[in-house]
Amino acid sequence: MTDPHDAADAPRLAQTYAEVEDALLSRWPETRLEPSLDRIAAFTELLGEPQRSFRTIHLTGTNGKTSTSRMIETLLRALDLRTGRFTSPHLERMSERISIDGEPLDDEAFVRAFNDVAPYTHLVDAEQDHPLSFFETIVGMAYAAFADAPVDVAVVEVGMGGGWDATNVVDADVAVVLPIAVDHARYLGDDPATIAVEKAGIIKPGSIAVLAEQTPEVAAVLLERAAEVGATVAREGMEFGVVSRTPAVGGQVLTLKGLRAQYDDVFLPLYGAHQAQNAAVALAAVEAFGTGALDDEVVRAAFAEVTSPGRLEIIRRSPTIVLDAAHNPHGAEAVAEALEDSFSFSPLVGVLGVMEDKDHEGLLSAFEPHLAYLVCTQNSSRRSMSAAALGRAAVEVFGEDRVSVVPDLAEAIDRAATLAEAGEAIDVSIGSGAVLVTGSVVTVGEARALLKGRR
Repeated sequence: MTDPHDAADAPRLAQTYAEVEDALLSRWPETRLEPSLDRIAAFTELLGEPQRSFRTIHLTGTNGKTSTSRMIETLLRALDLRTGRFTSPHLERMSERISIDGEPLDDEAFVRAFNDVAPYTHLVDAEQDHPLSFFETIVGMAYAAFADAPVDVAVVEVGMGGGWDATNVVDADVAVVLPIAVDHARYLGDDPATIAVEKAGIIKPGSIAVLAEQTPEVAAVLLERAAEVGATVAREGMEFGVVSRTPAVGGQVLTLKGLRAQYDDVFLPLYGAHQAQNAAVALAAVEAFGTGALDDEVVRAAFAEVTSPGRLEIIRRSPTIVLDAAHNPHGAEAVAEALEDSFSFSPLVGVLGVMEDKDHEGLLSAFEPHLAYLVCTQNSSRRSMSAAALGRAAVEVFGEDRVSVVPDLAEAIDRAATLAEAGEAIDVSIGSGAVLVTGSVVTVGEARALLKGRR
């Protein structure tokens, strides 16, 4: 192997977290894609194939990947396995994407992870038609950090798609496919069955494919891929699933049918039928990864500890402010159903900030029946749709008397909180109003940072 330190143009090693962030952000952004595994394969080869040193559970799907990843990781840790977890995008800090033993890398470890791989990045850049992207670089960092730890198992969420996603240089023991709907249509296709072809690429020969409930056309694509590569299939609603769920204070109580046993009285401190289904998928994935039924008490204890920041997260009271990173119609519908199922907020005032390339009309239509009023805003990303443009679209769906435009996110949240507290201003009784901040992971991450600072 060439010693990258000998090269005159070898990158300078980072001294601080800010320098790592700057170096990564100077690369191709996550939104700029050239579908290929060539660069990440060349990168991991130079790094000594770190992804071969641990077993993997790999997740794809349109929504629910991060919550399910966190559940899987918590279960695995309860079984005394050392875990790595890679998720994306991040809510507040880039280092959230790489976790070991349930904790994101601290600043020092994040700098060390970058410096371990940085000397090799320019070698890949020089040899390939396109330079390593931000996402490819951070995937390499994660796999190298997991190998260095070392972890027993990595729980890896794809960035986008599946087959050509940079994470897909692993050969996962278990491939998890969460519900597939339309998102990232520009890159993945504009119908679920087309999108499923790409996402099915994480199902590898000899693996176990754990499939969440899908539409018939999507299920057909996934089953065809599994048959083609000789993967074993476990399907929600057949081999495993949610037997029952009861909303409860702080979450819900579940009975889950696993692949090996049934687990009763499982408290999950997350809201909504979609999170119950994610729990069933997570349980099946961990059972598939092991060799038998799990101990009931271990399962109950693990699920009781699960957290998923920015996913129907109550961040403040008086009035209640709920954060959810739903950014496509499928996710918005799940959130709306969960709010109706678990809460009795009246009025519920929305704060919506979306990315320009997302289906904002679908989001508005999904939320309209559930929101008394909508404050349109924007986040700090250059990809953010302007509050004014979103407001114009919102008026078409909500009507002029239910929409206001407040570009500054902090001011938008304050406006919504005032409306929620003074419910009579929009013909609703006082006392149970709440605010839902949603529309984008970036919007929710920035809102979370703002609101945590005020507590």
